[in-house]
Amino acid sequence: MALFSSLRAWDLPRIQRSARANLERSTARYGGQLDAPGLSMHALRASKTHIAAWLLFGLLMIPATAQGDDLILGWGDNYYGQCTTPEPNEEFIAVSAGGYHSLGLRRSGVILAWGDDWLGQCSVPAPDTGFVAVSAGEMYSMGLLRNGSIVSWGDNYFGQQNVPAPNADFIAISAGWGHSLGLKSDRKMVAWGDNQHGQCAVPSPNAGFMAIAAGQWHSLALRSDSTIVAWGDNAYGQCDVPAPNSGFVAIAAGTSHSLGVKADGTVVAWGENSYGQCDVPVENDFMAVSGGMGHSLGLKRDGSIVGWGDNYYGECTPPDPNECFVAIDAGRWHSLGLQSGVGAWVEEPSSLERFLTVNPNPFTTQTSIRLELPPEASPIVSVHDLQGRLVWTLRPGTSPATTHELLWDGRDMAGLPVSAGVYLLRVSTTERTATRRLLIVR
Repeated sequence: MALFSSLRAWDLPRIQRSARANLERSTARYGGQLDAPGLSMHALRASKTHIAAWLLFGLLMIPATAQGDDLILGWGDNYYGQCTTPEPNEEFIAVSAGGYHSLGLRRSGVILAWGDDWLGQCSVPAPDTGFVAVSAGEMYSMGLLRNGSIVSWGDNYFGQQNVPAPNADFIAISAGWGHSLGLKSDRKMVAWGDNQHGQCAVPSPNAGFMAIAAGQWHSLALRSDSTIVAWGDNAYGQCDVPAPNSGFVAIAAGTSHSLGVKADGTVVAWGENSYGQCDVPVENDFMAVSGGMGHSLGLKRDGSIVGWGDNYYGECTPPDPNECFVAIDAGRWHSLGLQSGVGAWVEEPSSLERFLTVNPNPFTTQTSIRLELPPEASPIVSVHDLQGRLVWTLRPGTSPATTHELLWDGRDMAGLPVSAGVYLLRVSTTERTATRRLLIVR
């Protein structure tokens, strides 16, 4: 697949970058010797002297040695170390996979970045603190701060880092190849960067958006009425949402394909299907999806991950134990999963009834969260989306009472209703942390 629609004489770094990736992958995949004038493997590698000699293509499975910690597992292409999560691998709440790099957001609001740093996409600007969301693009990165502003670093060839003023009131971000999307608290979208395919031309009416996703040259958005809007490059039909366009609760954009999850747990995929990335397994219990270049990932309600499409580097084969995952993201040829600690992530309601019950669940407008805890527990209750972003939080505080009953009305901290879909309820005390899935049906 062509990485750019046109080549410019002054765009040698981008041509080298694209050619390097294709040459290295093709050489490894087909065992041949590929030569191109001025773009030999030696010359390309020499232009990036910090590539470590021990980095290899292949499947990397990180053992879940930190029982009970929220850790990130990576698998698939690991040439740049994009699957090797920095130590200590713990206390992550969000994850994002870029072209050849990865991002993780810690509970403390600090971003960790690893993998290819050729254009500075792993060099998080100081001060690295106060972040609530992350998104990794092809060769650049984005972070959303608690104050609603966006910070970007890495490649800026198309101006994808140049957030339009005012840089404020953002609640969600998505990084593509050369364009960026931001969702404001009033549910309007802002798009900037590469617009050669119209991927930054947000359709009217620009209102009522609940979720956003940026692909290579196309964009997706989920409206409050559970329909999907798609615009930009449509060479593979990635903007032609299959009928009926209704009942969606989550979206994801791959390089040239699109995915959506419906309220009944089924996944719909459309667009490029050269590697079978749109051939969704016949299952109906998904709660989140993610698209890479030639592969797709689905997170099931039981906490396991299913992958389909291109699996040359093992990017569709999650490591064992394939359980307790709460978030996923697909990069170009690698995959990431956020695992909420084997043994600490609780799946079945029966095992939580001793101290936590949620009723009703699923719900439409309001649910009751009931806690049975010791008086000194001082629990912190929070709700996160499937990318790990904080949606709502409350600290009941320390009191003589052992029973706390909280009500969540399905609104975020700005008082706005969240979209239908799956959310993660987290209850943390000094002794333990438990996570439950919440399903909002609108």
